[in-house]
Amino acid sequence: MIIVSGYNVFPREVEEVLHRNPNIEETAVVGKTDDYRGELPIAFIVVKEGHLIDEEELKQYCTNHLAPYKIPVEFRIIDALPKTVVGKVDKILLSAMANSPVSC
Repeated sequence: MIIVSGYNVFPREVEEVLHRNPNIEETAVVGKTDDYRGELPIAFIVVKEGHLIDEEELKQYCTNHLAPYKIPVEFRIIDALPKTVVGKVDKILLSAMANSPVSC
């Protein structure tokens, strides 16, 4: 769970909204530490091969389907989501990536 200004944000809810986009193959949402709000949602997205994605379109789509505090503040496009040895998305690694000063 991500806590944004005292509000609970369940990453799965945001991921399900993003996954409805036909251009997205996989997505994962993690929290990024923020001095003012505690945490902010960051979305890591894998785009389907041969498709393009527009960040503004994603933001607008999220605005129509999510409460304002649940909308990711960043959409990071990556080639593949890191997985654990059992095949689950490695959210610990994604969280470290979200909080590192170097972008993906």
